[in-house]
Amino acid sequence: MVQIKIHAQPGAKLPSYHSKGASGADICAFLSEPVMLHPGDTKLIPTGLTMEIPDGYEAQIRPRSGLAINHGITLLNTPGTIDSDYRGEVKIIITNLGNKDFSIDNGMRIAQMVFNKIYRGQFIITGDLSETDRSDGGFGHSGV
Repeated sequence: MVQIKIHAQPGAKLPSYHSKGASGADICAFLSEPVMLHPGDTKLIPTGLTMEIPDGYEAQIRPRSGLAINHGITLLNTPGTIDSDYRGEVKIIITNLGNKDFSIDNGMRIAQMVFNKIYRGQFIITGDLSETDRSDGGFGHSGV
């Protein structure tokens, strides 16, 4: 269970799933007036919501595929992480990679949120690591 508080004035929309099998809940903009994103612009868009994510989980914020393919609208820092101890307003970093202006209106579905269980690694200093076929090959080493 994720507790949500309407952080801003009434009118902010709760995240919602739009199909039976959806893994991402859509998140909406909470704006007093439309925000224009010109090509190349990046803006921080409020949602009017704060959350209490259960300990041991995170919320990942991801772009909506329809906005990406139809308008070139995506999110920076994707996926963005909301940690379980964060209690500030959820805001979405949106950028316009398209070639036309894009208007974000109040209540528009602008991102999706997926919850994941977190494993916190334990870091141990060692002098040796196991060998693999790949070893230290990276950035296209596997042929792609």
